[in-house]
Amino acid sequence: MRREFLKRCALAGLGVAIPVRASSAVADDHNEDGYPGPYYVVFNASGGWDTTYLMDPKGINEINRLYREGDIVSQGAHRFAPNQQQAAGGLCNEDFYREFGEELLTLNGLDYSVNNHSPGARYMATGKLDSLAYPTFAALVAACHGPQCPLAYLTFGNYSATGNVVAMSRVPYLQSLTGLANADHVHGNPQAAYHDDFALDRIEATLRESHESLGNYPRLPRSIRGENMLYAAQLNSNALRRVSEHIPKSVPKERLSQQAEIALASFKAGVCVAANLTIGQFDSHANNDVDQMKLIPELLAGVAYMVRRAGELGLRERLVVVIQSEMGRTPNYNQGNGKDHWSIGSVMFLGPGIHGDRVIGATDEQQFALPLDPHTLTTRKDGGIRVRPEHIHESLRALAGIADHPLSQQFPLGVKNEEKLRNLWG
Repeated sequence: MRREFLKRCALAGLGVAIPVRASSAVADDHNEDGYPGPYYVVFNASGGWDTTYLMDPKGINEINRLYREGDIVSQGAHRFAPNQQQAAGGLCNEDFYREFGEELLTLNGLDYSVNNHSPGARYMATGKLDSLAYPTFAALVAACHGPQCPLAYLTFGNYSATGNVVAMSRVPYLQSLTGLANADHVHGNPQAAYHDDFALDRIEATLRESHESLGNYPRLPRSIRGENMLYAAQLNSNALRRVSEHIPKSVPKERLSQQAEIALASFKAGVCVAANLTIGQFDSHANNDVDQMKLIPELLAGVAYMVRRAGELGLRERLVVVIQSEMGRTPNYNQGNGKDHWSIGSVMFLGPGIHGDRVIGATDEQQFALPLDPHTLTTRKDGGIRVRPEHIHESLRALAGIADHPLSQQFPLGVKNEEKLRNLWG
């Protein structure tokens, strides 16, 4: 069976689109319209956000200095910190929850288990703390749903490991995406093609005939791979042309908005499945309040931009969004008016299949996580479990329909059946 699968991959020209270890996955047939969704976006607040200034407000025990308990704002099931007066640009909490609260699911009291950046980012991205081999969720879902897509897994930084199941694509600027979309043109200029359409058709027909004829002769694996790469490069070049019409004429100034435009153009063209977006500098060891009031609104503005633009492009009903960080901030200030690393935090979700206007889990008055009953999703001081990233990733895999995929089985998360979060998505 494996030999027959590899033979079919060779005939389809998938050598460049699917890495060696992904060969056990069943690839979709080449689709001229591309991957139809759903699409997955993970926003990373790199450095460690202060959740008490967003979705897990306190206002007591001097945990924060910009508001008191009586100032905490509510919107539906959500309680959040007021920051309309302190937000330095971007989107304040009040406006964000007013627009997206009904769609938003928040989980508080997430136990990161560590408070160092590198292992925390890896743990939150993959659901596995003690291994460097696991792919991020974005990489895994891309490998399962669209390994044939030229830009199946886009990443803009933070922890981005692929587990060798899908190619990692970095496209830092919209200009770079334009160059990829017009690879058959001189310097990416759509008005200066290397060949006219007639010549391109003849080149593609010749490549196809040559590729099909070579399948009848025994060859070395190195030769097969090289020929597949040549053939797949031409297929991918054709697919990437579709991106051109979806690249905006004007480039937004904000860094997350630029990342969002690259991802959305790739989604709309059907050449991408998942994207890992990130902004850094959340590591506010000094002047915590000033830094967080600048960065949290910037993050929320980036999420809002992504969701709004997805609506304009007709993609919103197929867009799953995860908003996360690798750690929280301590419930006390240091001598530099900053907050240090804290191993308790939160995560937020919205998108199809996710029942919004819900808050699950909590922290106590000292910002320690309260145990959660995985069956009722209610907090329990006696019993329950400490929700960790592997519980979140187990649920994300189920949401994406890849929990039983062969690639997911290669990277087990080790969550006991009795600890799986029941009906997390509602």
